[in-house]
Amino acid sequence: MEDIKAKLERKGPYTWVIPREKGMRVPGVLYVSERLLEKALADNAVVQVVNVAHLPGITRYSLAMPDVHWGYGAPIGGVGAFDAESGVIVPGFVGYDINCGVRLLRTNLKAADIKSRLEILLGGLFQEIPSGVGSTGQLKLKKKELEEVVAEGAGWAVRKGFGTPADLSNIEENGCLKGADPESLSQRAVERGLEQLETLGSGNHFLEIQEVVEIYDESIGKVFGLFPGQITVMVHTGSRGLGYQVCDDYLVRFGKAMTKYELSVPDRQLACAPVNSYEGQQYFQAMKCAANYAFANRQMISHLVGQTFRRVLGLNESQLGLAVVYDVAHNICKLETHLVDGQPRKLYVHRKGATRAFAASHPEVPQHYRAVGQPVIIPGTMGTASYILVGTEKAMAETWGSTCHGAGRTMSRHEAIRVSRGRSIAEELARQGILARAASRSGLAEEMPAAYKDVDEVVAVVEGAGLSRKIARMLPLAVMKG
Repeated sequence: MEDIKAKLERKGPYTWVIPREKGMRVPGVLYVSERLLEKALADNAVVQVVNVAHLPGITRYSLAMPDVHWGYGAPIGGVGAFDAESGVIVPGFVGYDINCGVRLLRTNLKAADIKSRLEILLGGLFQEIPSGVGSTGQLKLKKKELEEVVAEGAGWAVRKGFGTPADLSNIEENGCLKGADPESLSQRAVERGLEQLETLGSGNHFLEIQEVVEIYDESIGKVFGLFPGQITVMVHTGSRGLGYQVCDDYLVRFGKAMTKYELSVPDRQLACAPVNSYEGQQYFQAMKCAANYAFANRQMISHLVGQTFRRVLGLNESQLGLAVVYDVAHNICKLETHLVDGQPRKLYVHRKGATRAFAASHPEVPQHYRAVGQPVIIPGTMGTASYILVGTEKAMAETWGSTCHGAGRTMSRHEAIRVSRGRSIAEELARQGILARAASRSGLAEEMPAAYKDVDEVVAVVEGAGLSRKIARMLPLAVMKG
């Protein structure tokens, strides 16, 4: 590790380069402060950035965002793009929680409107939305219905009455990755998906009621429908057991495919296959199925949020004004067109613990946001701020239109539980004026704020590096954890 640290070249206040050598096909680039760099070095995430740089067909560089930390094979907070002809596709560089993502919902309400009913609201949400390991929802799908869900994504949920068509325009890819093939899923993946729609899951997944406390750019804030004092709701969850099983299944298959295609990687957790191979495309189709399941899951949870708010507060739909600001994926691989040496090229962009941050005028930004750029949602922890940012041209030029996805862990879940032994995290949050509910006491302990990096510092880095720009800051009022 000291060897890598000695070779780092500082290229700007928040930009560090790992020079290409010893089998690296491209250099590594880290967007971090000095303090965050030390954390990345300490948990071996920088070694994983180097390992990714060895992969066939990787283009230009192996990237790390300021929330980078150690993950399975590839770092969480990593970004890499692979040539559409000569590159590989890497399940470990998408991760087990495919399309773990975050959605921000706006309302017409202010904090004073819900203050006296906040505890009842949180209890209602906890009752309506199952959470925790292995949690199942009230909706039990038949196999044919699941095939429709994974093919249509959030559009399936809207078609079934869970939301409106207007919601879809505020979701990355309109809530559906085209080309998902249910036949690419194993029987076990199908079984795990039958009962987990409308569920939050466990780990770092959460649902949070927030108050907008600061607007940094009033004009863009208005475009996003945000104002000071406003109540927003943030939903963070993914594809649940179905997505986990897809990753697990294809890691096994790719381990065998590596021998078939004579591929060599520095870490077997980076098992890969050529993007255009049969195995590569099968995984890509299965990953899309899982991503679409996650889009549908967040859509249905949003519907339950609206129902609960209206019931508890005695409001109609127009009074509540619940609407999707944006919904963006964190763990995903997508075929995108980017400029490489001034020429447009198709690339398989892997984002693991990183979020899309497309700039103004990009054709994939919703029409009503195109003049300002794509909303970027950066959740904090249970006791800290969350942010709305906007994509920039510099991100398009340097990071394939990508930025950070959150605070990033600095402590393992086991370590967090050990450190918090004898403490009540719920009581500590209550003293800050934050209500918290979880499926278990350990669920709160492993997600305590101290287990994460400083989200304010992470956001300062991406803004200082020019990868995205702050628009609004929210603070938690009540949080529901898996």
